[in-house]
Amino acid sequence: MKRIVVLGGGISGYGSAILAKKKGFDVFLSDSGRIADRYKARLDEWAVPYEEGGHTEERILAADEVVKSPGIPEKAPVVRRIREAGIPIISEIEFAGRYIGRARTICITGSNGKTTTTSLIYRILRDAGYNAALGGNIGESFAYSVATGDYDWYVLELSSFQLDGMYRFRADVAVLTNITPDHLDRYDYCFQNYADSKMRIVRNQHSRCAFIYSADDPVIAGQLPRHELRMRELPFAARAAVASGAGNAFLCDGRFTATVGRASVEIDTAQMKLKGLHNAYNAMAAALAALAAGVAPEQVRRSICAFDPVEHRLEPAGEYGGVAWINDSKATNVDSVWYALESMTRPVVWIAGGTDKGNDYAPLKEFARQKVRTLVCMGADNAKLVAEFTGVVPQIVSTGSLDEAMRAARDAARPGDAVLLSPACASFDLFKNYEQRGELFKQWVAEHLG
Repeated sequence: MKRIVVLGGGISGYGSAILAKKKGFDVFLSDSGRIADRYKARLDEWAVPYEEGGHTEERILAADEVVKSPGIPEKAPVVRRIREAGIPIISEIEFAGRYIGRARTICITGSNGKTTTTSLIYRILRDAGYNAALGGNIGESFAYSVATGDYDWYVLELSSFQLDGMYRFRADVAVLTNITPDHLDRYDYCFQNYADSKMRIVRNQHSRCAFIYSADDPVIAGQLPRHELRMRELPFAARAAVASGAGNAFLCDGRFTATVGRASVEIDTAQMKLKGLHNAYNAMAAALAALAAGVAPEQVRRSICAFDPVEHRLEPAGEYGGVAWINDSKATNVDSVWYALESMTRPVVWIAGGTDKGNDYAPLKEFARQKVRTLVCMGADNAKLVAEFTGVVPQIVSTGSLDEAMRAARDAARPGDAVLLSPACASFDLFKNYEQRGELFKQWVAEHLG
């Protein structure tokens, strides 16, 4: 019997372990930290043996194959020893993809916009009556959905870490929103390594597959000649001219037209609940993906116009005393913040900071100079942010906690302003994750202002 070891007991890990158990493998899950009670309950339900608080190396190195959770870096000692032992390491995506049968996949990656785009595609398919599951980096574990359901479509948000462990898996419809510097600490601070990871989204695609990508993104444009593309190309753009015999989408004067083959839909972005240029890009990508999946154009239009913003991404948290409070905690890199600042129509009190991932803040300085009244730095170490924006914004306040940052933002804001939490950094210095950071932001606003 083939022995499968799953490293990591989070949402990716427990799903992989349960799928391995269902497929009859000798499976063992190991987590160096604590496994959440809800995940342990499911592992117990499926009689999956596991350990937490450390790794039993002898048992791990007896594996025929290891499924590694995306949050575990290659530099982790246990991963290095597995590599040295010559044991194959794959991702949950690669593992689950072996067992989807005739089901089809729509896979979305990119430095920014992938959560909104993935959620929007899933909403369109479900509204159209498709038997679809949402998974990958959001929703339920892809592997758990495969183990416990029977779906025709899987809509998957994929991070670069998930793509790194993908070898034979194929996306029937691949969406690449953009490539901007992010997670460089995991890629030896080499941007090309990160870009190569993102381009794995087109791996194994053939002529019946579709590749949807931003024609406005200069990095993607530079990567395309490095790959032999056999699939249907479906570019979308607001700046560059786009032309493809298979179809495309183009935004002009607030309206975009998306076309795939003979199917076409035109959408007025003013009718969308999603606002801002970044969401116009997301909507174009989603429209192309849905049309490629066979959804009727009118259904695509209805679903896109009715779709509400994703939590923690430019999410209104209330307006009090003429000041709008906006939760953009999911903006964990510079490019996300660029789109957030681009969309601001009021003077901004900007809350930023956290765990810096090798950020280059230069692209933000022009918007900061034009729109930001006060920068409130919120982090364990704010020295880099303070140095970068001194002389760019009129006032900078350095704080070391959420409560301190929120009080500083409240004091700085005037009627007509917007307080924007858009950190440009990971959350791990002060918070468990960006979700907790966003929830605490909203909670503070409700308790102290509502």
